[in-house]
Amino acid sequence: MKPIALLLFSASAVFASVTAPTAAAADPCSASGLASTASGVLAQAGSYLDAHPGANDVLTAAGNQETGDASAAIRGYFTGHPGEFLDLQNIARPLTSLRSQCGVSVSPGKLAALFDALA
Repeated sequence: MKPIALLLFSASAVFASVTAPTAAAADPCSASGLASTASGVLAQAGSYLDAHPGANDVLTAAGNQETGDASAAIRGYFTGHPGEFLDLQNIARPLTSLRSQCGVSVSPGKLAALFDALA
């Protein structure tokens, strides 16, 4: 399975800061914190892509292409649409922040592997 999110994240090189946990908030580096952050990013990305059909189409098509072809198509599209590239980077920024804050890389592939292990 090639999750579209993986292509989105690799295309946008991703990710805004996560606020420090409060007494009621989950530790952002815990499994629940990581899942909450990832789900928020994916929800925002989905809404953004619904509103930007060109980006949605290129990322959808890339999911069925060889890695080199997919990368070239994504790079070509976002070179011509730098505003959309920056928008998606900003949407994904919370996951990049978690990488530096928690010392872990949160990728769609890792999330998919976790869910596959639980299935």
